Amino acid sequence: MLQVYNTLTNSKGPFVPLEKGKIRMYVCGVTVYDYCHIGHARVMVCFDLITRYLRYRGWDVSYVRNITDVDDKIIKRAAENGESVDALTERMIAAMHEDEGRLGVLRPDQEPRATAHIADIIDLVQTLVDKGYAYAASNGDVYYRVEKFEPYGRLTNKVIDELKAGARIEVGDAKESPVDFVLWKAAKPGEVSWESPWGPGRPGWHIECSAMSKCCLGETFDIHGGGPDLPFPHHENEIAQSEAANGCTYVNYWMHAGPVRVNQEKMSKSLGNFFTIREVLKSYNPEVVRYFLSSVHYRSFIDYSEDSLREARQALERFYQALGDAPAGTEEGLESDYEERFQQAMDDDFGTPRALAVLFDLVTELNKATREKAPQAGALAALLKRLGGVLGLLQQAPEAFLQGEAREGELSAEDIESAIEARKQAKKDRDFAEADRIRDSLADQGVILKDSREGTTWYREG
Repeated sequence: MLQVYNTLTNSKGPFVPLEKGKIRMYVCGVTVYDYCHIGHARVMVCFDLITRYLRYRGWDVSYVRNITDVDDKIIKRAAENGESVDALTERMIAAMHEDEGRLGVLRPDQEPRATAHIADIIDLVQTLVDKGYAYAASNGDVYYRVEKFEPYGRLTNKVIDELKAGARIEVGDAKESPVDFVLWKAAKPGEVSWESPWGPGRPGWHIECSAMSKCCLGETFDIHGGGPDLPFPHHENEIAQSEAANGCTYVNYWMHAGPVRVNQEKMSKSLGNFFTIREVLKSYNPEVVRYFLSSVHYRSFIDYSEDSLREARQALERFYQALGDAPAGTEEGLESDYEERFQQAMDDDFGTPRALAVLFDLVTELNKATREKAPQAGALAALLKRLGGVLGLLQQAPEAFLQGEAREGELSAEDIESAIEARKQAKKDRDFAEADRIRDSLADQGVILKDSREGTTWYREG
């Protein structure tokens, strides 16, 4: 039975969906004011893996991931760029889709945008005002009364009195309590805004997810996911808003991806160790990055480094070399326990490191079967490819992955093929010293030759 770690209970237990055979999942997406970074990639790949596995196990998954397309950062960046908010967000959404597509991340079933749900957001805020959980302040903002919601803090073990003691009180603050948070922000001159019962304004960050998840999945759903920075205050505030307005449990299982560190340090622009997805993909095959992000359990921190990416490349080379050497075949008649072991690993809170270890065991047997020309070699290769596909891996032609595209400063495929032909001619001429020189020269430039009865193939060393 699938076991899932629930942030709400701080424990791992059996996963029981609200409706048999169906799972409704909402994941907080990106605020689209800049290009996505490697931390965003972690969350994208994490919940893509989870969705893929749940579907592989037979569940009907409705996967919703929102887009925040209006907020302070977006308005500020658009003004800095001298472009409209719409122009900026459309450009960044297109870039996000390009980045995640290259990483093999499947698009969610629904991708609601905050600006398309303004009416729903206003209705939800009005409900909270009517129930006494929210109030319009003198500055035109609408705030949530945190102290009225007694369970506040249960997701992250926060105590309201301690939050009040540590809260910053701004000059001219119109809130009743320093822990209250904004639901609707009054528009400043020149800002994008929408009409509301409280005057022109726009949504606060937290309320949009409560409104969009309700519209897409209902008042209660199975899984809510997000990045490591979201449990407090964002998800804590979502719970308060939704449960106060709807009068029922908001979410049954809360799941959060772990943080990304860079060479053991927190990733931040101020430290100069901040990498966008497209910057990383200039140097590494997208599947290498996906493998790297999958190689550590989704709840654990992951350390981004050149060494980690090289190790990911080497691991994938081993898989693809095994697939490239193996004969074609189908799984028909194959008897093995690899799939059962793979499922056991993934059923334990989506344990990708153990699942990959099972695939490495499979590769070891595949290589042995290929060397010995055993009849099950083709079937083992087919199984490896299928199970890899559950993780969004091993779906390229082996030659395409191993040879890759020439990056700046690397030999082109044409140059390499020309050198191989020259080496072939040198061998014909019995000039073995020249043949060895060509092989060694290619190796020095990261190109490894592999001779067989069928001829010479090559691949780029990671």
